[in-house]
Amino acid sequence: MATIDSRSDTELGTGDTSGGTRGTTVIADNVVSTIAGIAVRETEGVHSLGGGASRALGTVKDKVSRSSDPSRGVKVEVGEKQTAIDLDIVVEYGAAILDTAKDIRNHVTDAVETMTGLEVVEINIKVLDVHVPGADDGEDESESSSSRSRVK
Repeated sequence: MATIDSRSDTELGTGDTSGGTRGTTVIADNVVSTIAGIAVRETEGVHSLGGGASRALGTVKDKVSRSSDPSRGVKVEVGEKQTAIDLDIVVEYGAAILDTAKDIRNHVTDAVETMTGLEVVEINIKVLDVHVPGADDGEDESESSSSRSRVK
């Protein structure tokens, strides 16, 4: 969690320059992860965030609560002036993965730094899968079962 006092406010460009103490601002980890998650989802070439189990549990949770979790697949470490972000993503088939990763880093850095004043020092991206349009879970199960029957 980031705590910004009047001295560090000025360093981050968010405080007044008079030097007076006017209080503290605390930025919770989930604030940074939400901002990063939304920025990733707005990036072209990204299908979703999170691994298979995370997405499955998230889908159930979303249906029950009738809201989505923008921080799914996002882990952050927030210090006093800096943050590091880890992302688990699924890309769309046909997207250039290295270009998509570069776009994600630019978009997330811009969003987090602009909204929080924290310096983004690192964004690690783990590409977990490629989404093929038209593929559904039923096809995946039949393919895996046919693979199992071929190998004994």
